[in-house]
Amino acid sequence: MKETIELSKQQQKSKETKERIFQAAKQILQKSGYENLSIKNICEEAGVSNGSFYHHFKTKDDLLSYYIEDQPSMDSDLLELPKNTEEAKQAIVGVYLNYAKYCRELGVEFIAGYYTPHNQALNPTIRTERPYPIVTVQHYLEKAVDANAIALNLSIPEIVTDIRMLVIGNVFEWAMTGGAADFEGNIMRSISHYLDGVLI
Repeated sequence: MKETIELSKQQQKSKETKERIFQAAKQILQKSGYENLSIKNICEEAGVSNGSFYHHFKTKDDLLSYYIEDQPSMDSDLLELPKNTEEAKQAIVGVYLNYAKYCRELGVEFIAGYYTPHNQALNPTIRTERPYPIVTVQHYLEKAVDANAIALNLSIPEIVTDIRMLVIGNVFEWAMTGGAADFEGNIMRSISHYLDGVLI
């Protein structure tokens, strides 16, 4: 019993350290931008050693992936199979409205610093195993097509790439306007119009 309690304390301490690193990076991104986000600066802000950082994260980009990985994800297995293309469209839009909500929680200053071409955490080729929105949508489409619930006039990789680019554009618009753009409305409109053309 004692070992179990000890393990729980260790796990709790590890979780708290990871969260401190997370919050430190968030503060730097919000105040100074991606250019000033170094492992040295993160460790100083968090009050942890370099060794502690590398215990939790492989690289700076791995840490940045944690921001998206940490969001309340929507498991594609929990999304019901659509009865028609309209239901499929609503489910996919819902995944991205969930993402927009998470972006708002992180704040426009953080998102403006996070969405930069230098941030490899945004590179879809290195994050196929994690619960990102695009992975959820890909699995959902595969499941719906396999069940003959919907048909598509483009391949699934083409569709998820197109949606990812639409969402990135909406995120940039929201960040560039300092949060003044109709983030959710723009996501709903652009993705809905796009899906009207690919869902049969």
